[in-house]
Amino acid sequence: MIDFKKVFVDTAPFIYFIEKDSNNPQYHEKVKMFFKDGYDNDKKFVSSVITMEEYFVYPYRNKEYSFIDMFDRLVKTTNMEIIEISREIAKKAAQIRAEYKGFKAMDALQLAAACLSGCELFLTNDKQLRQFKEIKCLTVEELD
Repeated sequence: MIDFKKVFVDTAPFIYFIEKDSNNPQYHEKVKMFFKDGYDNDKKFVSSVITMEEYFVYPYRNKEYSFIDMFDRLVKTTNMEIIEISREIAKKAAQIRAEYKGFKAMDALQLAAACLSGCELFLTNDKQLRQFKEIKCLTVEELD
């Protein structure tokens, strides 16, 4: 497993873990082992209200409320910190978007939250974000 003390978890890993995405069944096991390893080794998990907003759309749209319950249980079980978006994070996100022209606003906010909360790793499945230099960005696909 990847060595880290504090990791920011983007939206895609939640989808793979909770919904067991049938298009990518191998990702469920990778994310499951990542969370288990982190939990067993007292690692710190972080995410943000952006992740919640992005993740909850599908369960609300499809009345799959059990997915929201599973999300909340995962956050509670792993003692995950959920970051609110502040002015400082918004400024940092603007700087990120100024430097990385192809980054979307939500991705920049996520990266800014990760940086300002002291994360060493950003777990996503957005390959474009791997070019970000301030924090190591790893895709679910790259988990071993």
